[in-house]
Amino acid sequence: MSTKTSSDYKTNNRMAKCKSAHPLQTTIVAPTLFLVLLFQITFPPLTSAYPVFAQEGYENPREKTGRIVCANCHLAQKPVLIEVPQAVLPNSVFEANVEIPYNLDVKQVLGNGKKGGLNVGAVLILPDGFEIAPPDRIPQEMKDKVGKVYFQPYSEDLKNILVVGPVPGKKYSKLTFPILSPRAEDSSFLTYPVYLGGNRGRGQIYPNGKKSNNTVYNASVAGQVSAIDALEDNTRNISILTADDPNTPVIEVIPPGLDLLVKVGDTVKADQALTNNPNVGGFGQTETELVLQSPSRIQGLLIFFIFILLGQVFLVLKKKQFEKVQLAEMNF
Repeated sequence: MSTKTSSDYKTNNRMAKCKSAHPLQTTIVAPTLFLVLLFQITFPPLTSAYPVFAQEGYENPREKTGRIVCANCHLAQKPVLIEVPQAVLPNSVFEANVEIPYNLDVKQVLGNGKKGGLNVGAVLILPDGFEIAPPDRIPQEMKDKVGKVYFQPYSEDLKNILVVGPVPGKKYSKLTFPILSPRAEDSSFLTYPVYLGGNRGRGQIYPNGKKSNNTVYNASVAGQVSAIDALEDNTRNISILTADDPNTPVIEVIPPGLDLLVKVGDTVKADQALTNNPNVGGFGQTETELVLQSPSRIQGLLIFFIFILLGQVFLVLKKKQFEKVQLAEMNF
């Protein structure tokens, strides 16, 4: 009895074209496919390489809609928090405090199917001209908060966008970014937006569109589960017999680490969940704003306050003097 996978229906036409290809094309394609397969076996896809995926696939991590691209792979929504000063001076170092909260006791499914701790990562989008502070400008107190976390610019041209991770979530669920503001001659004194994207745990989809083992697997067809076969690499093949072709089962490949919700003999519908949802992480984004303040404005404001204070003092003194004059006149 022959078997089909859920992707066989999409590849039948391609296989027919390959069979009719020229012999020279077959001679070239075969070694190429072998090299590709060898590379994939030797260097398997990274399961926790965010935000490198975003750096490789997107010129800018913030889309025109305002969504940060990490949400394309991390489908669950979770909160993130950011705290920055209300105003900063030019050419000064300040800190942006980021919190990526989650239950530190939970475990996630790793690429090999085992359970492990969650990693965290973040993308901080600053105004143009802002960048990560050089080590010699960071105060010791701030260095103690930063720890051994390594921050890097998103790209050569986008030094105002900082990325960090993956780092262990248990130790770095709170991150401190040391930021250097631009010089006065290179900037405008305005209110600027600051965007943050932060995720915990692995994603559900790889950038190539393939599912990870950290998501739900559904049945591609309706039918009856005829067999569940466990393979040596801990993956399982679920055979589903359809009413259209009861002699040729459709094979659903389930990666390791997932709990099955079906058993042999069960009838399933198309798109019905075959596994549990193992995802305990997620992605969130938020925004805030800060003011790049001019020193001359602050000086002018202080001088204005001093004149106001002196005016109030002289007004009180004049009032007291007037009261004394009135009291003296009343005694006569």
